[in-house]
Amino acid sequence: MDQIRIYTLRTTEALEKYATVHWPRHIASMPEFGVTVRGFWIDHEADAHRLIALLSFRKGIDPAEFTTAYVASPEFAADMQGFDLDDIIGAEELLLDPVAGSPLA
Repeated sequence: MDQIRIYTLRTTEALEKYATVHWPRHIASMPEFGVTVRGFWIDHEADAHRLIALLSFRKGIDPAEFTTAYVASPEFAADMQGFDLDDIIGAEELLLDPVAGSPLA
């Protein structure tokens, strides 16, 4: 199962820090929880302040249970050290089912 996560940040500066410092750390920490970061992007719209990430969940990993466990983990705390979580002003999660023929299926 895959998921798109869309995070809205308070400012351009918060988005830049989130995208260049903290999300790259998740690439190394999430696999321990059964999740692979396929990629993450900054929304092209200038004032959107959004980071979009594509995650893949290993078979048997429930996305909601992952989120609860990961956010409570020391790995997440280390990844987010030095970032003000109040700068994340919105988050959206979209679960995706692959379609036959999709390169990521």
